[in-house]
Amino acid sequence: MKHWLEAMRLRTLPLAVASIGMGGFLAGAHNGFRWPIFALSLLTTLSLQILSNLANDYGDTIHGADGPQREGPSRAVQSGTITRSQMKKAIGLTILITLALGLALLVIAQVPPVVFYIFLGLGLLAIIAAILYTNGFRPYGYMGLGDVSVFLFFGWLGVIGTYYLMTGHFHWDLLLPGASCGLLTVAVLNVNNIRDIKSDIQAGKLSIPARLGRSKATWYHLALLIIGTLTAVIYVALHYSKPTQWLFLLAVPLVYINGRAVMTKFSVAELDPYLKQMAITTLAFVLFFGLGITL
Repeated sequence: MKHWLEAMRLRTLPLAVASIGMGGFLAGAHNGFRWPIFALSLLTTLSLQILSNLANDYGDTIHGADGPQREGPSRAVQSGTITRSQMKKAIGLTILITLALGLALLVIAQVPPVVFYIFLGLGLLAIIAAILYTNGFRPYGYMGLGDVSVFLFFGWLGVIGTYYLMTGHFHWDLLLPGASCGLLTVAVLNVNNIRDIKSDIQAGKLSIPARLGRSKATWYHLALLIIGTLTAVIYVALHYSKPTQWLFLLAVPLVYINGRAVMTKFSVAELDPYLKQMAITTLAFVLFFGLGITL
């Protein structure tokens, strides 16, 4: 069981909570929060993220990114603690669980038929994206497109999708908090990719940091953190009515700590803890933001 928990990469799961939590808080601020939809949205997204983590473990081993040259934490398939066959079966089972949860969510939400099929299509697309990130003939994660996928699914789609399923409405200004959540989540991936630049280049995995190089990748990281914070600032400024709405600024020191670490820490061992720190920072940012707009 220990090996499976490690393969699921539990330290990244706060990102799923942050994405759905942001949508839930926004719905609550408009008197539309619904517990059954929140619970099923959260379970579906957690399952989807676990699917992505398992598929990445398998795919990076197949394509060589998680080979002997890798300096970061060992992966289950690469180390042999979980066989390729076992991982394939786990991936298949997780796909079925994700589909079942997603269908249950859409049934409980009681959306119109057209919306049902749109969300079903988006859900299938999310599953395909989770698998093809590091799998297939040309994994898009090896072409530097992982950041776009993470931004869309953990940002705009996760946040706005949750809000819509709860309220039945869409507002363009929701793109701002959705972008905030998405950009901070991309920052988590960026810490991971900066840490693995050396082994990724050797394996032909051209993530954005591998393409930019260590120095430019750190500035890209700072841009993600700054713009992710500013989009939340703009949203609150547009809807300002009470001081508590600025509560999310309490998370800014945590954002600063992560940015400084990426700028100043160069060894894999030094940088690795800040992947988890950024995931927790993203969740804290969302929790403070949510409390601020609902208190």
